[in-house]
Amino acid sequence: MDNNSLPRISWTEGEVVHSADWRSTAGLLPPRRVVVADDTLSADSAYRLACEGTALLWRGDFQNARQLLLALARRIGRKGRKPADTPAEAFHQHRLAQSQRARTLGMLLLPFEADHRIPLRRAPDVQVACQEVYGDAAAPYVASLRELLGLIGAHEWRKKGVPVAALGQSIHPHHGVFAPIRSEYVGLVASAPLPKPLPVLAFDIGTGTGVLAAVLAQRGIKHIVATEQDTRALVCARENIDRLRFADQIELVAADLFPPGRAALVVCNPPWLPARPSSPLEHAVYDPDSQMLRGFLGGLAAHLAPGGEGWLILSDLAEHLGLRSRDELQKLFDAAGLKVVGKLDARPTHPKASDTSDPLHAARAAEVTSLWRLAPRSP
Repeated sequence: MDNNSLPRISWTEGEVVHSADWRSTAGLLPPRRVVVADDTLSADSAYRLACEGTALLWRGDFQNARQLLLALARRIGRKGRKPADTPAEAFHQHRLAQSQRARTLGMLLLPFEADHRIPLRRAPDVQVACQEVYGDAAAPYVASLRELLGLIGAHEWRKKGVPVAALGQSIHPHHGVFAPIRSEYVGLVASAPLPKPLPVLAFDIGTGTGVLAAVLAQRGIKHIVATEQDTRALVCARENIDRLRFADQIELVAADLFPPGRAALVVCNPPWLPARPSSPLEHAVYDPDSQMLRGFLGGLAAHLAPGGEGWLILSDLAEHLGLRSRDELQKLFDAAGLKVVGKLDARPTHPKASDTSDPLHAARAAEVTSLWRLAPRSP
């Protein structure tokens, strides 16, 4: 966001009204009620204020602020939840609880100087992590501690990278760009039989970090056009492609879905759940009304070369949650004039699949990720 268009947050301190720029990567508006808080504030009082919608601008020790955030999270966790009657109800309850949790924990705020330093005792150096996401700051600002911890975590992922077995190398995700920590979908693209003869041109629709384009390049496809409409993802993909030395094979294009032309292979890993995202990162997980899925399927036949295939990588988690049925998916194939010529399946190996405390455990335990091989129906 342009520094000139940042919203402002105001508070009273020592009977003087102060204000500063407000930063939120999720686009949240600044809290209307703000009080100054420090190490003397009890966790119970902080929790009560946060639940009432009063934000706490921290002036105490930074490490004590982190401990207070943990204490707030524990108090949120004590709340009971009514058992859900259906998987869809469980999902919506879970999403609501996540939203309420984020709102409450987001009420603990920190001051930042214009150079991204935090003017608090025992505060860490977060200048690089903040610079990567916020860019240059023209003036001091305020952001939530919860957001800062997310920025720090993203910086560590970006610095260390995520090992991708199918590549034998790491992908370095940026903040707000979905990291390929779920290896099964990458493995499907790495192992699915390529159309014969070997495609000279392939499209990767919604490339994100560029991981699937890189897998296709490693499999010997000479030219891959990878599209993406998110600016941060384009920058991220470019860095990864350059680092992996695939710049001669992979062309990045800013586009909503398809580039011009036709290709013998068109790959897409759209968001898997038809629901509304509440943060930039969630756009890689939630697809309102299956818009990207519908757009990809609806335009696929027109962008396939004769004899070509479209690869749709999709989890069936939405089916187990009652958000979309297999019949509805098949109807989307039919409406787009597509037929299934093959399907590869993989079970997830991520920790949530075996976490019995997860409210969505039953659906996650049954989940299967599939690579659907699609081709146009004969006229």
